[in-house]
Amino acid sequence: MNKEEFFIKNIYSKYTGDDGAVIGNWVMASDSFFEDIHFKKEWMSLKDIAIKASLVNLSDIVVMNAKPKYAILNIGFPKSYSLHDIKELTEGFNECAKKYGYEIIGGDTIKNDKLAISMTFIGKSKKPVFRKAKIGEYVAFTGDLGSVKRDLNILLRGGKISKNSKFIRPKLKDKFFYKAAPFITSALDISDGLFKELERISKISKVGFTFFKNFDKTVGCSGEEYEILFTFNKKHLPKILNIAKLTRIKITVFAVTKRGFYRSVCRENHF
Repeated sequence: MNKEEFFIKNIYSKYTGDDGAVIGNWVMASDSFFEDIHFKKEWMSLKDIAIKASLVNLSDIVVMNAKPKYAILNIGFPKSYSLHDIKELTEGFNECAKKYGYEIIGGDTIKNDKLAISMTFIGKSKKPVFRKAKIGEYVAFTGDLGSVKRDLNILLRGGKISKNSKFIRPKLKDKFFYKAAPFITSALDISDGLFKELERISKISKVGFTFFKNFDKTVGCSGEEYEILFTFNKKHLPKILNIAKLTRIKITVFAVTKRGFYRSVCRENHF
């Protein structure tokens, strides 16, 4: 058991285990985005950093089938930051809030050695989607996987990547998911790699997988993709494919759930 899982296991709450905590019709999710852990400042503009910090949190709300309503922002920035730097950060946070229709309602600011961002999002859902899959369901994911790990390796070697890279700007599939949610049994976003997220579904649902498409570690261990991994009843395949076509989203159906257990072969962190 890794340290993150051990820590969570020792917090006694019925609300842990999914991308967000559901209380009534409200869904709450929190995530952190720290310099030299999740990013290096020379890789991204301050506006890009604020936008990505927002998107990775929004991803957790979307995949629970909730619409974001409010956000609480806690941020620590170095004393060396100018007023222009701080304005650039706020522009990124405000741009995301406007695009996705939520309001930043408060938080805290502190002085810190490096840029540190922590956000809590509050969304609303009439029917949340959890991580509980059933035996005999199709398993699929949106988009393509592997480009983030490739681009991260380029950056770590001192190279440059496109501003359109998913490492810089995750591409949420919210329109597809909100339409497909009535037919989806379980879902989560691919933040730690496809194989790791499959292990999470396996542990919660007590299922294994029969694969009819194979992926190497470059694809299966690529973290921070923020694509959506989901399961659904086989009879809903035509509906899922039609929604994907209407929303112009690629999906890959690659496995079927079965009795058993699945363990990831990936390292525990992206860096």
